[in-house]
This record gives sequence, structure tokens and C-alpha cells, in this order.
Amino acid sequence: MPAVNRQWLLARRPRGEVSPEDFRLVEGPVPEPAEGEVLVRNLLLSCDPTQRGWMAGDSYLPAVKIGEVMRAIAGGEVVASRHPAWKPGDLVQGRFGWQEWALARPGTETAPGPVFPGVPLETAMSALGLTGLTAYFGLLEVGRPRAGETVVVSGAAGATGSAVGQIARIHGCRAIGIAGGAEKCRLLTSTFGFDAAIDYKAEDVGARLRELCPKGLDVFFDNVGGATLEAALDNLAMHARVVICGAISRYGDTSLAPGPRNYLNLLVRRSRMEGFLVLDYYSRAAEAVAALSGWLRDGRLVDRVDVATGLENAPLALRRLFRGENQGKQLVRIAEPSATARRP
Repeated sequence: MPAVNRQWLLARRPRGEVSPEDFRLVEGPVPEPAEGEVLVRNLLLSCDPTQRGWMAGDSYLPAVKIGEVMRAIAGGEVVASRHPAWKPGDLVQGRFGWQEWALARPGTETAPGPVFPGVPLETAMSALGLTGLTAYFGLLEVGRPRAGETVVVSGAAGATGSAVGQIARIHGCRAIGIAGGAEKCRLLTSTFGFDAAIDYKAEDVGARLRELCPKGLDVFFDNVGGATLEAALDNLAMHARVVICGAISRYGDTSLAPGPRNYLNLLVRRSRMEGFLVLDYYSRAAEAVAALSGWLRDGRLVDRVDVATGLENAPLALRRLFRGENQGKQLVRIAEPSATARRP
């Protein structure tokens, strides 16, 4: 076992866009598990927009402290265990952070979770991980689409957005995605099965929504905020549902801008706008995983991952999310599993 554990620590609060200068790469000793703990060798790191919020300050979780390991979901392999539920070779995932080696302790925020048998670790951290759960519960529980309705998704070529559009189609809805660039828009219709795509970099989003949704949109799943949200609010059908999952276009703002100028259209159209956190649905994770697994098996759900390589590239991989450079779930591969690695 190597004697060194490389770790990315938070060096400062972000100022606008996430920058490599916000982090500091250090080396320390590989930790030894205490009674009740397991030592995990991280293999894949997850990059998610919510990490920008964890860096900036307290939100639904306490802020990452300056000098702490950057918080992140990771997938890895148990290499030493002092807990009866876990054995060396087990593949697990959890909030292990941006580092090569992590201590995990059941019952705490670093608790290890299983990787389902026969499921690649990449899939366990995308379609069957927080990404899939977010899309599943955000759309079906908050958006409550009905067959024949029109579902519009912003940030549609990203991990969550692409899953939302596909789940909408599975439930008999028409799916329209908003993404940046011709390549991403082609991906939406050719790979993910969206009915139509809007290129916000080259098209007037509001005009295209009026063209594609002459009777208004029934569900808007928003990952972007800002002008895109306003365009959707301008084009609501009666009794529409607006699902607030994120606002990636605003995460780098140094000051809070005024809210949507046209929010009163919610009143006029008798519609509602509701935010949610996937954490609220953890107790029902098995329900979502069962459905998502079935859709993956029968080909109705396509999972796409975008994998960078090397722990040293984690900050740059995270920044790709905010520049719209990723296609699907952004991961960082930092090691390969051993020949004896297994799903518990």
C-alpha cells in the first residue's frame, strides 16, 4: 500500500467561476481505519454543480471549511475493514471527497453505500446514483407529468437533464431540451430521444418555445435559472409545474440579481414553482433504482458519462460543468479497481 495520500483541499471561497486556484493539492499519510471504520481507495470522483455551493457557504449542508478535503461523492474499493458489514475488495460509494484514500464510517456522513451487483461503477455514480435519483424524483414527484403533456428541460445535455427528458418520454410525454451548441442539441434528439432541442447559444429560446409549445409547456425542469427560466415562465400552460433543481447560470454571480421579472405569470396561469433536494427522497431510493435499472436494461434509458483522468485534473473537470463542456455525467477516474474487486 502506498504511504502517500494525495488530497485536494479547499484553499479559498470561490470568486465567480470555479477556479483551480480555489484548491490546493497536498500529500499526507494514508489513514489507518479505527474500530468501525473502513479504508477506501477512491477510483472515481463525481463532479456536480452543487459542489460550487458547498464551497461558497452554508446551504442545505454546512460549507466545506477552508483547509478541508473538498467534499464530493466518490466510488472506490474497500482495502481494509474494521467493520463487519464490509470486506476488502467490496466496491462502495459515498461522500469520500477529492482524495486517493478515504476513511468511511457507517452511520456518519462518510457512510459507504453498496454498488449493485452487475452494475459498472460509472453507472452506479450516474444513472443509478444521485443523478438518476434527482431526475426520477424531481420529475415524477415534483413535476408530476401526465401522458400527452410537454416537458421542457434546461441543461438538458447534462447528467440530470438528459435523464429527465428520457423519463418524460417513458411516461408518454413530449420532451424538449434546451442545451448549448449544435452538437449537444444533436445528442439530445439522436441519442437521448428528445422530440426537439433548442440551442440557447444560437436561437431565441422564448421564440422557439412559443413555436414548439403553441399551447404552452406543462412541466419545466430547470437546471439553469436566469434568462432561461424567464423564457419558460413566459410560456406556461395552464396549471403548469416548474421544478427548480438548480441554477447553474447563477452560481458564479458575485451579487444576487433580482428574481424572475415575470413570476406573476405563475398566478395568471394558475401554475406552481417548487424546489426540491434529492436528500428528501433517500428513504425511497430502492424504488427509483428498481425503475431506472429496468429502463437501462430494456434500452429506454441511455446513460452517458464524461470521464476525465487523474486526481490532478479534478478542479478542471468541475469547471467544465460551469462552462457547458461536459456531455452527460462528469466523472474523474483516479485509479482502477483491483482484480479481486467485487460488488457486495
